[in-house]
Amino acid sequence: MLEEVGLPYEVHPIDMGAGDQFEPAFLEISPNNKIPAIVDSDGPDGAPIRVFESGAILIYLAEKTGRFLPTEARARLDVLQWLMFQMGGVGPMFGQANHFIKFAAEDVPYGKKRYRDEAMRLLGVMDRRLAVVEYLAGDYSIADIATWPWVMRAEWYDTDWSQFPNTKRWYDQIGERPAVKRGTAVPS
Repeated sequence: MLEEVGLPYEVHPIDMGAGDQFEPAFLEISPNNKIPAIVDSDGPDGAPIRVFESGAILIYLAEKTGRFLPTEARARLDVLQWLMFQMGGVGPMFGQANHFIKFAAEDVPYGKKRYRDEAMRLLGVMDRRLAVVEYLAGDYSIADIATWPWVMRAEWYDTDWSQFPNTKRWYDQIGERPAVKRGTAVPS
């Protein structure tokens, strides 16, 4: 999102394996000890403000810049619904699929199947939607910005893209955006 809107930023990598997310300074920014989190030195009242949780960060930046979140009520609601679809479905379910398929210390076949199946169901929801619109809420928005990075890991569970041609088109199209290319290289 920061690349899309062109705001200057400084990256502070958090080494989750080393426990950086539990350091008091980071917990002041992100009380849930999760990434991403930001500090905007130029908050809405001119004073620095911390924002944690990716959905809140995206809404904050969209409102700050006037980009990727419409002000017209129906279009705004479409974006917020698809953003919540990511927050409540894609993020948690793909995250669990990623964990059980790629990172679990022990093999848990039930966990692998349960979360892979749910990831495939959610890709199907997206595919049906993307059969009638170019982006999740019609125009490119914070809903796409939030969802795309999770879909980026779908190859970890042997996704058969022929079952989701509209989602694949959406995924490839977003992946070609210059800002997305720059953003996926951060931090490098």
